Amino acid sequence: MIIGKRAICVLWLSFVVASLTICGAAEPRVATDPVSFVKIKQIKSYCIDFNWGAGGPNGFASPGLWADADPVKHVEWYKAMGVNVIQTFCVSCNGYAWYKNGKVPQQPGLKHNFLPEVVRLGHQEEMLVMGYFCIGANTKWGKEHPDLSYGHPSEVHIPYTDEYLAYLSTAIEDAVRTTGIDGFMIDWIWQPQRKSTGGKWLKCEKELYGQLMGEVYPENGKLTQKQEVEYGRKAIDRCWKTIRQAAKKANPKCIIWLSIFDPTHPHVVNSAMYKEVDWLMNEGGDLDRIKAITPMIGKQTRLISCLANWNKQEATTIVPAALKEGIGLYGFTKPGADSLLPLKQILARPVKELKGDQRNIAVLARAYHNVPVDFVRNDKGEFVKP
Repeated sequence: MIIGKRAICVLWLSFVVASLTICGAAEPRVATDPVSFVKIKQIKSYCIDFNWGAGGPNGFASPGLWADADPVKHVEWYKAMGVNVIQTFCVSCNGYAWYKNGKVPQQPGLKHNFLPEVVRLGHQEEMLVMGYFCIGANTKWGKEHPDLSYGHPSEVHIPYTDEYLAYLSTAIEDAVRTTGIDGFMIDWIWQPQRKSTGGKWLKCEKELYGQLMGEVYPENGKLTQKQEVEYGRKAIDRCWKTIRQAAKKANPKCIIWLSIFDPTHPHVVNSAMYKEVDWLMNEGGDLDRIKAITPMIGKQTRLISCLANWNKQEATTIVPAALKEGIGLYGFTKPGADSLLPLKQILARPVKELKGDQRNIAVLARAYHNVPVDFVRNDKGEFVKP
């Protein structure tokens, strides 16, 4: 049988297309391996924050609040916002997980396997999906381990004992291995407040002090400033090493994102954590302290600024300044009644009419979509000049 050159070319192209389809290259990219499918040039992130809400024994959300949150609607919301990084939750501050059948008990009444579903859907949109762990506060841990926690207030209350670090290591490794997340944010990695004991240290922490410092905790309970700083640095450093080892063991490419509201605090400046972390965010939002810690970070570390109602930064100032400096952007807010906020209505209004988190969302969304800040979003989902 004689085949012409044109026919040979057609057959060859058919073979190539078939081969690529078999290998997956001709199909839309759907990631199963974290961080392997997309590189983020400019970090554009947001978080509907499940940490805070009614019904808990403190300021944190009661277990199961927003347990019916719909992964499809959440990813659609983030897509409309224009993010390329979704930040959601592995375990929120109430101590329960946002995925099913893990090492940490799931949120009571969890309707969907929320985190893995957000990962799957987010990856289809070529967004990174990051989880979250609150390191220094966990209501469930505090209630179940009264001898290892300074109560369970909505502030930092957990000393980094061997028992707690073992729990944290297990929780992190499990989430990274089983949910498909690209990484996770760590928050509140500070020393406990100790208010519930009037400033007196728990027996477990006195023992931890001796373990880390190589000396007995002072009988009078008074530390010099030098001792306090050295102990704080050692405790945080050991906690950081536990976090990093667990994450990188589960997935060497896992992104660890540090959120810190006081980046120039003596417990953390010039730390191994600053050198080794992948992303570092000043939750306070100002760029001055970001610039102050820039000489302390590793070559791989990416810097991020934050917009939230509490830090009172002016979005129309911070956002363009961060973009100019190549600093990533992030914001967060409490959920609305249906676990989301009315994004369509927010973006339809001029920025100048908005305040607080709605103003932050409006400015970030315009930056994320690369449109002027004075544009508004119409019913077709287009940003137009009013």
